[in-house]
Order: sequence, then structure tokens, then C-alpha cells
Amino acid sequence: MPELPEVEVVRRGLERWVAGRTVAGVEVLHPRAVRRHPAGGADFAARLAGQRFEPARRRGKYLWLPLADGAGSVLGHLGMSGQLLVQPEDAPDEKHLRVRIRFADTTGTELRFVDQRTFGGLSLHDTAPDSADGLPDVIGHIARDPLDPAFDDAAFHAALRLRRTTIKRALLDQSLISGVGNIYADEALWRAKLHYDRPTATLTRPRSAELLGHVRDVMNAALAAGGTSFDSLYVNVNGESGYFDRSLDAYGREDEPCRRCGTPMRRRAWMNRSSYFCPRCQRPPRVSP
Repeated sequence: MPELPEVEVVRRGLERWVAGRTVAGVEVLHPRAVRRHPAGGADFAARLAGQRFEPARRRGKYLWLPLADGAGSVLGHLGMSGQLLVQPEDAPDEKHLRVRIRFADTTGTELRFVDQRTFGGLSLHDTAPDSADGLPDVIGHIARDPLDPAFDDAAFHAALRLRRTTIKRALLDQSLISGVGNIYADEALWRAKLHYDRPTATLTRPRSAELLGHVRDVMNAALAAGGTSFDSLYVNVNGESGYFDRSLDAYGREDEPCRRCGTPMRRRAWMNRSSYFCPRCQRPPRVSP
């Protein structure tokens, strides 16, 4: 599933190609693509027609296109395979095209939502009450992400100390810190030399600050590379894949030598996912007798 860097790459593309454009018409080609819009596809299309998009915004793994004059926002979630593509109007339809948004200008391009597995979708929402960032109401509970200038490092550390959980679980808790998924959690923990099962209550303030620094560093590096693409399902708005997968130090490197000490990397099943780590650099926590 796309994480913060991949979603941010898409947001930047939407900001460049879609902001300021007025919707001429919408085609909903598959009902699951708008299943989070309770009134259905016809209502989604009717309410969006004539609206003008403002610059795209993002929090964590969620992105949205605010509508002008406070008319709400189009929230997009990419799910496992969702793509928001800016395509020429005369380009052939993609096999898994779900929603088409045409514009009233003469640039000759349109916005397409393509989703092979139909886990993602688009929906219209009001703005959350008292949200200075214009968050759609359904994601008002999502925490700020580590690249947000307003992210509170001290509050994050305090929350870690109070929670009876482990560090990777905390990193994936979107109500505590948003945008971090399995890939970048493993990468940051490898850089910090922390085992994924380390209890959060054992982290000192300097140690949690160090971990946050690694989270930010790995995400910024991924952003510079256009995100991480393991297949053709994650692409930017122009259909191009990211290449940060070439720079991964932990994720997906089972049995390959640790880039720091040479010990073969290991993979362990974890919460219906996998955790990749170095058994020497990232020692497991001691079990109390």
C-alpha cells in the first residue's frame, strides 16, 4: 500500500496539473470506486460538476482536492492499487479505469482514477469542524505526519512512553503518527538499530528523537526518488514508477547481507505482514523472567 512518500508524489502532481481547473463532467465507471460516497455515483458526479479544484493537500497516506468556496473536498485513497493519472483526453482507456473527470478548459487532459483491485476510491466530504488544515471530516482523527512542520516531537515521545505497546506497532498507529507503513517503519528501525518488538516505554527522549530523525530521513530520500515501486501498480500522475526500492536497506532483503555489518537479514511474520531486520544490529528485547 502506498505510504507517505508515494502519496506525496501524487499530491505534487495533482497540484501541478489539476489545481485551478473546473470540472466539466464526471463518469463513474465502477460503483466500488465511490462506495465511500453514500449517495452513490450519480450524486458524486452531479455534485462535482462545475466545481473548481484548489491545490491538493495531504495528511499521512490520505490526500484530498479541496473545492473552491468551501464546497467540501474530494478525498482520494489509493488503497493497494489506486492510481490518479493525468491523461490526454484521446488516450485509450486503461483496463481498470474506474472514474473519469473531464475539465472545462482546453488543455486536452483529464483526471482518471484507475484501480485494479478496487480497494481505493474517491468520495466527497465536508470539512472537519475547527480544522485549520481543511481536513475532510472522515479523517479528522488522523494524526499529523512526521514531515508536517506542526508535528509535535515532544508529544510523540510522551505518547510512546505512556503506551503499552511495541515500537513498530506505534509507528503504524495512524492516530499517533500518520503516513508510516510497513516499508518505511522497517527502514527507519534498521537505521536506528531498534528491533521492531522493542517496548515503547523503554525509549528515552534522545532515542525517540533519533528514531524520528531516521523516519524523516528515509521518507525524504524516498520522496527524492519518486517513492517505492515494486510493480506497476504505484505510479505518479504521469504513469511513472519511483525507484527508491533500489536503495532499501531492510525491507525485502531477507538473507541478503546487512549493509552495516554483513549479517544475513531476516524476515519474520508480523501482524499479517512481514518485518525485515538485522539480527545483529537490531537485537530483540530481553524477555523478563
